[in-house]
Amino acid sequence: MSERIAAVEAFRIVIPRDVPYLGPLGAGEEINARGYFIRRGNRSVYPATDTSVLVKVTTESGCTGWGESYAIVAPGAVAEIVTDLLGPLLIGRDPRDPVPLHEDLYDTMRVRGFTSGYFVDALAGLDIAVWDVAARLAGLPLCRMLGGQRHARLAAYVSGLPKPSLPARVDLALEWQAKGFGAVKFAGAVADEGEAAEMAALRRALGPDMRIACDLHWKHTALAATRLIDRMHAHDLWFAEAPVAPEDIEGQKEVAAKARTSVALGEEWRTAFENRPRLIGRCMDIIQPEMAHTGVTEFMKIGRMAEAFHCRAIPHASIGIGIFQAASLHCSVALQNCDGHEYQHSIFDRNLRFVEGDMACAEGFYSLPTGPGLGVSPSPDAWRYATKHEPA
Repeated sequence: MSERIAAVEAFRIVIPRDVPYLGPLGAGEEINARGYFIRRGNRSVYPATDTSVLVKVTTESGCTGWGESYAIVAPGAVAEIVTDLLGPLLIGRDPRDPVPLHEDLYDTMRVRGFTSGYFVDALAGLDIAVWDVAARLAGLPLCRMLGGQRHARLAAYVSGLPKPSLPARVDLALEWQAKGFGAVKFAGAVADEGEAAEMAALRRALGPDMRIACDLHWKHTALAATRLIDRMHAHDLWFAEAPVAPEDIEGQKEVAAKARTSVALGEEWRTAFENRPRLIGRCMDIIQPEMAHTGVTEFMKIGRMAEAFHCRAIPHASIGIGIFQAASLHCSVALQNCDGHEYQHSIFDRNLRFVEGDMACAEGFYSLPTGPGLGVSPSPDAWRYATKHEPA
């Protein structure tokens, strides 16, 4: 039976927050007229809202698939690429060929240098939606379309302790430990007393069995990162994430070679091409693909390539309503080398009301959404914060 894509739509989602991602604003940090601010700890721009772009793919028979892109800033750029460029190229194509469709769309702009950034973020959201359609048409959960469900459950680590002081962050970590979670990651960008002091305080409070990781937010030189990681290693650091600038491949190699702690990288890389030289250079032993950047097709390429280099996968989780989170969980349980998944509790929990499905995270583990495709779709509440994007 013939099945073709009939329509591709994009919707901007902007959900207000009382407290910005990573916690309250610090000294000298202000939200501008467009709703953005700079975290001085890592010089990166963040939104004061939860912002993303949903992608809807509808077939001639009326089957609908959902995707979601990384679009925490300038979401209109991602939505415009979907509606003006990529979406129209998919009209009339068979959604049951998701990998060829992804490859064809990627090829359309590669000679112009658009191998990353907003173009590939837009492609990621569209790719997730096409895979959702393909799996729904097959009547299978997405993980079964990717080779099968390798893991019955997926360990979750608590990411971020969004409180204004070190004692408050320690107390929050203790709360999560009491809820049955065995791992936590703190953010160096808001560690006001320094990463080493934060690590020591958390270890004293949480005891020897809790795994503790630190996100260094790309802000150190290789030498400084190596020395800092060594100080945190004395308190049994689980892994050090993003110790040096993402473009500093030589620095990544140096830190990974000298550190006595696992190094984790990869949330900002969108394709297997970006990951390959880092894997060859042994820049990390934990890879962190971000579904909202990669889409399903590149996520699986990255994960399986990492396995060939004996590199473990612990995927990243970003700001969204849960559509790309569901896709990431499905892909993660299909990877043999996956050791767990990031749990952005301050985003995941508050935004669950915006998706329909049984996806959940409790007592240290994720529950994979059941049903065909992703197993989730936007709830009626989501549309209160949605604006359909029309091509410029």
